[in-house]
Amino acid sequence: MKMWSGRFRQQLDPGFERWQRSFDFDQRLLHYDLEASRAHARALKEVGILTSGELISILQGLEKIGEHAAAPAFLEDDEAEDVHHFVEKQLVTLIGDVGYKLHSGRSRNEQIATDFRLYVRTSIDHLHSDLAEWVGVLLDRAEQAGIAAMPAYTHLQRAEPVLVSHWLLAYVEMFLRDADRLADCRNRVNLCPLGSGAVAGATLPLDRRAMASDLGFDAPTANSVDATSDRDFALEFVSALSLLALHLSRWAEEMILFSSQEFGFVRLPEAYSTGSSAMPQKKNPDLLELTRGKTARIIGDVTALLVAMKGLPLAYNKDLQETQEPLFNAAETAMGLLPLVTGWMKAVDFNYERMQEAAQFGFMNAWAAATYLVQRGVPFRLAHEQIGKAVQLCLEKDCELQDLSVEDLRRLNPLFDTDFYDCLKLEFVLAIHDVPGGTAPARVRQAIATARQKIGSMHEEAHAHS
Repeated sequence: MKMWSGRFRQQLDPGFERWQRSFDFDQRLLHYDLEASRAHARALKEVGILTSGELISILQGLEKIGEHAAAPAFLEDDEAEDVHHFVEKQLVTLIGDVGYKLHSGRSRNEQIATDFRLYVRTSIDHLHSDLAEWVGVLLDRAEQAGIAAMPAYTHLQRAEPVLVSHWLLAYVEMFLRDADRLADCRNRVNLCPLGSGAVAGATLPLDRRAMASDLGFDAPTANSVDATSDRDFALEFVSALSLLALHLSRWAEEMILFSSQEFGFVRLPEAYSTGSSAMPQKKNPDLLELTRGKTARIIGDVTALLVAMKGLPLAYNKDLQETQEPLFNAAETAMGLLPLVTGWMKAVDFNYERMQEAAQFGFMNAWAAATYLVQRGVPFRLAHEQIGKAVQLCLEKDCELQDLSVEDLRRLNPLFDTDFYDCLKLEFVLAIHDVPGGTAPARVRQAIATARQKIGSMHEEAHAHS
């Protein structure tokens, strides 16, 4: 029996009936629908709609549905319109007509809004835990790198040397921001629509605060019209995932570049790579390429959600059914990615020798050279020009700045002296960036300690929500 069939005389067109069903994908929400139904049943008992015996019968029936759902065949139902219809059907089969009483005072509009929020909240908690592991591994690799240096790039051209740990900490910062965004999103997700009815609020005096507390929500939603039609939390969640995916894609792209023979900074772990069916020598960065590729899916999911929502009048419209699959896809894609990239990062081998060598050539000490003149009173713009001329001279002589003679340098500026060569050494060039956020070794050690504290807080928060 349909949940709405009393007003209708004709059967649904069979093709339309199959086409409009959502149970194939919203069965993911079964656990949350059962959880919300328990809270609603307890609220019905408090207002006298259910007797104590009926409440026990309903709760036991809901428990059995959850147990039976462990068998995939149990979810094969060609009649259920959606997860809510499925639960009602199964409940009535188990306990009889008293199962129909569970729907008293509620609407599927508030049910899906509640189930969807519970799914997003759980997904955020899962992702937050996975992000803590991922960022922790990035930080471990940063600590393991010690004082190894590498070139940093702007415009994909060698710019200045940095510590390898400093480079990895840039990714730590990206993903810490992603964790913050998800945590912030969780605050707005964690409001309970139960008691909102179809659009105007429940028709029974249900204790909305008790239901919200029962489900671990911070409070009930404030407006029934908004509660049943709001999907901002879904948009915000998937938008946060698109930034997370974007950051993973940037990381993957750089690792792909650095693993090429032209760079040689990274040795691909075989457990996460494949070969070529034609070229025996190949080792391809498949995990990295798929990570980069799956970003497109999540960004597409954001676009689908935005377009689905942009023209909807208040309140609930069937279009909102189309917001589920993009969110499920984005969440499952992100949750599938993080454990794999974490494993890759644990296994990857950095070629520190090659990185260190590359950090000492290509005039990456030029800014430090200009700073040498600035510290002797030369205006920076003039110092910049004079070091630029020194670089040009090096290009003509096919050498580096440290290979120029004092005489060559003094023809550009008489302030050059033999102590100039010390300021060109790698350790000096690194140490001169001694500001918060800089690559000076002492600053990087401080940054690692600060990041370690943040990760500890993430683990504590994840434990609190588990």
